[in-house]
Amino acid sequence: MNNQNPPVFPLFDSPDFILSGNSIVNQYITSISIQKVADAGLIIEHTSDWLFEQRHSENNYKAYRSELTTFLHWCFDVACLSPKDVTRKDIARYVNYCENPPKELIGYFNVAQFKLDKPSGERYPNPNWRPFVGKKKLGKEIAYTLSDNALKTKIAIISSFYGYLNSEEYTERNPAQLWLKYSRFAINRKYKKNDDDNNHAFTKLQWSYVVSTVTDLAVKEPNKHQRSLFLINILYSCYLRISEISGRAGYSPMMSQFRKDAHNGIWYFYVPFSKSGKARSIAISSSLLDGLKKYRQYLGLPELPSLNEEHPIFIRHKPAAHGRDSGVLNANLGIRQIRDEIETIINLAADSALEDGFVQDSELMRKLTAHNIRHTGITHDININQRPLSHVQADAGHESIDTTSQYLHTTQTERHQSAANKPLDHLA
Repeated sequence: MNNQNPPVFPLFDSPDFILSGNSIVNQYITSISIQKVADAGLIIEHTSDWLFEQRHSENNYKAYRSELTTFLHWCFDVACLSPKDVTRKDIARYVNYCENPPKELIGYFNVAQFKLDKPSGERYPNPNWRPFVGKKKLGKEIAYTLSDNALKTKIAIISSFYGYLNSEEYTERNPAQLWLKYSRFAINRKYKKNDDDNNHAFTKLQWSYVVSTVTDLAVKEPNKHQRSLFLINILYSCYLRISEISGRAGYSPMMSQFRKDAHNGIWYFYVPFSKSGKARSIAISSSLLDGLKKYRQYLGLPELPSLNEEHPIFIRHKPAAHGRDSGVLNANLGIRQIRDEIETIINLAADSALEDGFVQDSELMRKLTAHNIRHTGITHDININQRPLSHVQADAGHESIDTTSQYLHTTQTERHQSAANKPLDHLA
């Protein structure tokens, strides 16, 4: 294997490899986490998840990957800043860096970011890759320039990434959007919030189709979909992130995370480590507890878990074909497997909605992913179930009540329905 590394590390491989990461890049990120930016590893995990969601569009995936690699290089190596701490002024510094990059970081031909070492079967960063690509004329290198359109694309992608971090409650601001708002590109540009923009959550109707679909599947194909039913239940009820219930390096979700308070007998779900970097205990509903009992009964386990039970929460039905778990059957599902299973359920639910004539709802549902189920649970608990904000804040793991308050929204139709029956005199 070629041991030479490029001056800037490519951070994200193709969709087939992005969630498993790269050992050389992982070592680099660990070093960054220890020496410069403490949450670098969490940022990489967030970015990988977001990029993986773009995998169905090859052009988008490649463009987003390149721009975010360059931005994170600047954050980690140049500014020594977490993206969480970047301000509008820092974005201006980044723009200046992109307009005048170091010469050693400019390449003059496109190359793959990672290469395969055939003898070992390992992939490694391509030493010839560079984050900036210049042009040649008549075989000669010409001065590097960044067009306005290319710059706007860079900032738009970073702004979209911050939108994702906002939705994951990892940060509450979008410095890229702020920079764009006050930049020379903002002339005659207006930022208007769509009154019916509820893209981060399923509506009551859409969610009902998801639940009824997975419930029917669990009856018709229990060997395959009893797991799916409980997966949907816990994601929605506990507002969990996919990474909090999937097996990954250093984390193996177990049944013993369902715990009973010795003093009051109340059950809760314990998350030892999340992407916010903090542990939390989540109050669970009677519906979820009943679902847990039925799921465990199907698995042939006692009705409720013991404190030291090590049985995985979600296990593979087939042995793993690749990786270090190759050939292993009853091991935790990984992030990709859980995402794929949820995506299948959502698409089947969208098919059912379409058959019933809900064309627009069906189209909107197909744009939502496992990521949106967390937001659906929070939104429904606040706006429909009327849970106190402070309770939802604690269960969601929000640092600020302001983050939780962002879910206090309803669609125009729902607001109309709630206003339609308001009396003038309640005692009349």
